[in-house]
Amino acid sequence: MNCKKAISEEIDIVKQLDAELRSFKEIPGSRRSSSPPITTKSFVFQPLDEYPTSSCAPMDDPDVWRPPSRDPQTRRSMRAGQAGMRKSSQDATGARGSSRAGTVGRGAKSNAGKSSSGVRSSTSSALSGKKSKSSSSKADSQSGDAEEGKLKRGQYEGPDADLAAMLERDVLETSPGVRWDDVAGLSEAKRLLEEAVVLPLWMPEYFQGIRRPWKGVLMFGPPGTGKTLLAKAVATECGTTFFNVSSATLASKWRGESERMVRCLFDLARAYAPSTIFIDEIDSLCTSRGASGEHESSRRVKSELLVQVDGVNNSSTGEDGQRKIVMVLAATNFPWDIDEALRRRLEKRIYIPLPNFESRKELIKINLRTVEVAADVDIDVVARRTEGYSGDDLTNVCRDASLNGMRRKIAGKTRDEIKNMSKDEISNDPVAMCDFEEALSKVQRSVSAADIERHEKWFAEFGSA
Repeated sequence: MNCKKAISEEIDIVKQLDAELRSFKEIPGSRRSSSPPITTKSFVFQPLDEYPTSSCAPMDDPDVWRPPSRDPQTRRSMRAGQAGMRKSSQDATGARGSSRAGTVGRGAKSNAGKSSSGVRSSTSSALSGKKSKSSSSKADSQSGDAEEGKLKRGQYEGPDADLAAMLERDVLETSPGVRWDDVAGLSEAKRLLEEAVVLPLWMPEYFQGIRRPWKGVLMFGPPGTGKTLLAKAVATECGTTFFNVSSATLASKWRGESERMVRCLFDLARAYAPSTIFIDEIDSLCTSRGASGEHESSRRVKSELLVQVDGVNNSSTGEDGQRKIVMVLAATNFPWDIDEALRRRLEKRIYIPLPNFESRKELIKINLRTVEVAADVDIDVVARRTEGYSGDDLTNVCRDASLNGMRRKIAGKTRDEIKNMSKDEISNDPVAMCDFEEALSKVQRSVSAADIERHEKWFAEFGSA
């Protein structure tokens, strides 16, 4: 009997709710039908204190933010659920708004209205829960695929994944795009770099035992002689991954993080092997230890760098059994300031001198191959007059000479007249010999004779090329 009584009460409640829903769906302006009387003596709805608005459980109202959570995974799922609830509530706004406009006597059955809103909120929460679950599972699958793709591409499985991601974003250059032909002259330096870096990658079976590849190569010389350009050409010709590192790349305010970044850099280079680590201006990163004013943290960074450079050829092998080759290239304008232990580890120390006469001629031709040159330009004369110029100085001379034609075209013109000039009108003036005469009178060399003498003296004492 109790079961039958409970079932009959439930049927009456369902009828009451169904009548209330039909009243919402009626055409606006029509008379609202009365709800069927409640025949049961028991209270139909829950007391007010047990409603979700007054309970300790979190609300599923799409217009109310959930309380903050300390668990990041729970917070993400809650945000996804709220987004789904907001979307479902926006989709149903029009229908609810029109039905609310047509209802007049809604206050007669306030408890029934509250119950129906509770049913709607629970239904929307269930739907949003399903949507949040599906969206979270989809996001997890996408993130898993992305991590799997990154792992396949980089093969880095070390403990410092965050540092590796930062180094990969800031340092990695897969294609510098500089060829040997883009570097004028320096034939001896190219030959030595090819022997030290390129050939071990092309003939790994030959460079075994005592013929093992060099641990590192140091390029030193006056500023603007093409040391960085040679390093990029090496990376391009070898087809290796190129890591362009400076002192700012490995600097951190947190104690011990700079050493971890050095170790992570070499681990990442082994993961991308064959790879080339180019440390520009290495004198600022690894000066002589024991000098006055040396900080303890910088000494730890130097020690970690020395350990990694010394063990770079003892790295693990790949799945095919071949050794992962990582070549360290370093460049500096002050070779006498680097640490002695690092100087020993950089076994090849190559001097990059100022360009000679033939190199200057070749560099002038490379710089002028994108502009029109007049017939009166004598490249030999320009090359003789630029004795003692570095590669950058000579490039500045060619750039200044190529701009003189444009300067003559716009002389005395207003801003509007310059804007209305066509490209052909500006660029049809070829570079003449007078432009080089004017450029040579303004651009002077930047390398002193004393600096060259000091580099040559250090090369005679510590050079290895």
